[in-house]
Amino acid sequence: MQMAIAVGALGLAAAFGAFTSDAALFDVAASVTAPPDPRASGVSAVHAAASAVAASSRAGTSAAAVSGAAPPSSAVAADTSPVLAPGYFDLEYAAPTPGTYALPPLRAAADGELIDEHGAAHRLYDYFGDKVVLLSFIYTTCSDVNGCPLASFVLKRVQDRALADPDVRNRLRIVSVSFDPAHDTPAAIAAYADHVRAPGFDWVFLTSASNAAIQPLLDRYDQAVFRDDSGAISHILRVMLIDRQRRVRNIYSVSFLHPDTVLADVRTLLLEASPASMPSPVPASSDPFTP
Repeated sequence: MQMAIAVGALGLAAAFGAFTSDAALFDVAASVTAPPDPRASGVSAVHAAASAVAASSRAGTSAAAVSGAAPPSSAVAADTSPVLAPGYFDLEYAAPTPGTYALPPLRAAADGELIDEHGAAHRLYDYFGDKVVLLSFIYTTCSDVNGCPLASFVLKRVQDRALADPDVRNRLRIVSVSFDPAHDTPAAIAAYADHVRAPGFDWVFLTSASNAAIQPLLDRYDQAVFRDDSGAISHILRVMLIDRQRRVRNIYSVSFLHPDTVLADVRTLLLEASPASMPSPVPASSDPFTP
């Protein structure tokens, strides 16, 4: 378990360290030592990509120029670096003004049985209804810099900005659900949370009892997760915006997950005056998310 947490910490540190301009780069990863793990095959690519972004950030280059940021002596590393998602960079256009556009309900949010970082059983619905929610599905040992580390990076930036905004900080909750319960025990998700969650912010981390227990919830949210015989996991990144009426109002993919646009959407929902003024929900009979 310590090894699995170390792999996740390295991937997470790569994502967050990418935007550190001093010797603190990979400070989380540097504090962790772990033997090789077959699930960590992407860690070297994550490290190379994060280093390239750090260099390009200091040099003032754009995201499009990252692949060419390395000097000739580092050509091999540059060639194998992934193209980083827009969420790691400044938005290249102005985010829409909150309240000037509509986010029609897409479907009802689904419920399911989960376990928190203290080992207590909960329903996912326990965290819906009183606040706007950003829901992400992750696993803590993900080493794809455009996967779970991206989601955690963007959501941490949302959290940090929300804390500075009195109109948002007590009205927004982030919920991160692991789909790898074999490795993501309550202790593992608690350790992961320590790297991203700010004191006083409502960011909940949840896991489940087994793959079989989490699968119905993944199906209801159309969250694709693939597991091979070695235990390796691949998945499609999805982060969902859920309103106080437990309805999905937006779904963010890799290309569209950015703190500026996510916060604009959150503030748009918070500006909706009352439940009576909300758009009508999607009928449950036509909703694939309904339990």
